Amino acid sequence: QVQLVESGGGLVQPGGSLRLSCAASGFSSEHDAIGWFRQAPGKEREGVSCISSTDNSTQYADSVKGRFTISRDYDKNTAYLQMNSLKPEDTAVYYCATDPYGTCWPDQFMNIRRYDTWGQGTQVTVSS
Repeated sequence: QVQLVESGGGLVQPGGSLRLSCAASGFSSEHDAIGWFRQAPGKEREGVSCISSTDNSTQYADSVKGRFTISRDYDKNTAYLQMNSLKPEDTAVYYCATDPYGTCWPDQFMNIRRYDTWGQGTQVTVSS
């Protein structure tokens, strides 16, 4: 069964950190770009970050630059999103997804239609 499974979400105080994981099973994601998205209640799903498979280049939304870091471990078929200096506005369900085109273009990585496999999401709540 082809699936992505996110984990690592939870409740954290402002200024805290979390590391999200996105584990692929039933397929190899080594040729896919991996994107992270988030969706807050009442808002549209938005792109957060992306890591290419072609050259491991990365892209970030302006709202998370300097605070979030995306990475991947090809041996474990897993991608990660390290989130530091968390803010209440980071509260959302976080999703990972695969982009078979393999490259994260600055003007395209937030386009949901590029991604073909999605995880079920993990809740991140930033609150004191």
